[in-house]
Amino acid sequence: MHVKPFLVGFALALGALTASAHHGWSSYDSNKILKIEAPLAEVRYRNPHAEVAIQYQGIRWEVILAPISRMEARGVPEQALTVGKVVTIEGYPRQDGTHEIRAERITVDGKTAELR
Repeated sequence: MHVKPFLVGFALALGALTASAHHGWSSYDSNKILKIEAPLAEVRYRNPHAEVAIQYQGIRWEVILAPISRMEARGVPEQALTVGKVVTIEGYPRQDGTHEIRAERITVDGKTAELR
């Protein structure tokens, strides 16, 4: 079977685009951990990872959680995250100042789940 060179190049380019669209963990400041207790303002329980939004000190923060399979395996199913529920998020803020956190753990209903 002979593969045309342009198809190989196209596949490689497509793979690079897909990889760059995902959050790069290096864009978060792992030297600065935030621990925030706040009510959930929005819940997006989907792949490639669950996300929530919280209001903290008058600012909306986006929080990147784990893939839903990991969330469920670690005891945080979709029904545990509801708008208005107070949770504690521990994680790293983005280095560029965007109000976004890569969560390392979440505490819901008194139970802490490690997400990484």
